[in-house]
Amino acid sequence: MSPDRSVDAAAAEPSDPVPETLDPTPPPAPPPGARTVAQFDTTTPEDRAEALAAPVVHDADGERALGTTIASPTDPGIWLKTPLVTVLTLGRMEYAVNGKSVNVELRPSGGAPGSGSQISLAAMRLLEAPLTGLPELQVFAN
Repeated sequence: MSPDRSVDAAAAEPSDPVPETLDPTPPPAPPPGARTVAQFDTTTPEDRAEALAAPVVHDADGERALGTTIASPTDPGIWLKTPLVTVLTLGRMEYAVNGKSVNVELRPSGGAPGSGSQISLAAMRLLEAPLTGLPELQVFAN
């Protein structure tokens, strides 16, 4: 690159990289002034309905249990970032306390087995798990 076309490397890199996702239209980040749970949850009613629908199994062998994990809420979307998967895949979580089940995108965390998971705020709300708790979830891959 010629000197007159150089770019400040720090300015060229985004401050918050967008996570890899299977969702072709991921929800936007919350607005800067967000203060409430509803303001932080930027998923659409359609996103939430799809997450609550019966699981769609994409494999002839069906769904397979991956294990359980403890999850804490973060970022927009309907997903679980977990050490229970090594590649981005579709799956489902079940919260045994109330029997609720949610279809999610399973994202690899790179953590060690048993190190816990991060769950999107929208997924936590759909499971009706306490937002201040650390729910134990059963995780399934499709």
